Amino acid sequence: MKGLLVIALLFASGAALAVQGNPEAGRKKVAMCLGCHGIPDYKTTFPSVYHVPKLGGQHPEYILRALQEYKNGERSHPTMTGQVAPLSEQDMADIAAHFGAQK
Repeated sequence: MKGLLVIALLFASGAALAVQGNPEAGRKKVAMCLGCHGIPDYKTTFPSVYHVPKLGGQHPEYILRALQEYKNGERSHPTMTGQVAPLSEQDMADIAAHFGAQK
């Protein structure tokens, strides 16, 4: 029970420190994303063949978390790792807000 309380407190403190995303600012930062995620039914061939997910309408929290995981190495994909490397927390939050605001 004590461990759950610690986890809840850590989560709450992290959420309070989270950067607020701006969908309009994000619209100006997604050009590179659209090269794959903006093509209907696009499938990539590197590093393996798979369907590239549509980002429009996804939960911003999910997109932000995914971008953070690519940046810190928890997720591995050569293209995504390279794309997120120069992004700041604000950039990632803005991008997530932009895609999350779409229908």
